[in-house]
Amino acid sequence: MRIGISGWRYRPWRGVFYPPGLVQRRELEYAASRLRTVEVNGSFYSLQRPASYERWAAATPEDFVFSVKGPRFITHMLRLRRSRVPLANFFASGVLALGDRLGPVLWQLPRRHGYDAAQLAEFFALLPRSTGAALELAREHDDKVEGRTWLEPVQDRPLEHVLEVRGEGFEGNPEYEDLLRDNGIGNVVADTAGLWPYLDAVTSGVVYVRLHGDTELYVSGYSDEALEVWAERVRTWSRVADVYVYFDNDVKVHAPFDAMRLAQMLGVGSSTEPCASG
Repeated sequence: MRIGISGWRYRPWRGVFYPPGLVQRRELEYAASRLRTVEVNGSFYSLQRPASYERWAAATPEDFVFSVKGPRFITHMLRLRRSRVPLANFFASGVLALGDRLGPVLWQLPRRHGYDAAQLAEFFALLPRSTGAALELAREHDDKVEGRTWLEPVQDRPLEHVLEVRGEGFEGNPEYEDLLRDNGIGNVVADTAGLWPYLDAVTSGVVYVRLHGDTELYVSGYSDEALEVWAERVRTWSRVADVYVYFDNDVKVHAPFDAMRLAQMLGVGSSTEPCASG
């Protein structure tokens, strides 16, 4: 069980979660001293550089894990089509420089993207299932990342992928759940204040949870009672899978405090700091 936050660089967190005067370059180090995982979401908006991934790895403990969000260029602009070279660019951009700190890769589909079994199956077939396969794919990159790639030899180990959906046709669809299972893709359990579908099927060896807000998307925090409900779900899932939980209710600085409270309830990665609400 790993409990963490989606992103870590937010201006409103400074002086609230991060101590006053803490320099920005040490914010990840501070977060990693209190939580066991972070979701990299800058990679969703643009390809990051190898030096960034290397710096993030160096700032975190050896047992820390990063999940990395796949580019919206693939999910939102290409709509998963013609994705082989963009996938190569993504994996060439430095993701593999995280080494053994690299955890699941998150793919998030937009709300307008409905269920299309054939299209999903085609995309799933492109995804590398090991770091070695990801390196081989990365070598197919084009000139968009020329001169800023990371293609060093890696220790070959499994690479997990998870999918978050927001469109129609997924919720309550056993065919979709079977498609995930058949392809070894983890289902993302997303709490979105009722705005988007809620799917909690276990479809791979990873259960990936994104908590976007209890009653108001990205804004509201989680009460102790709500966190106890999530804690019990996490305990149940952890009997059959590795569980990653990321709080994305960042607007009012609830995310890091909620994450530390849930971690304490579960007895994993508990903070040494008081967990007062933001």
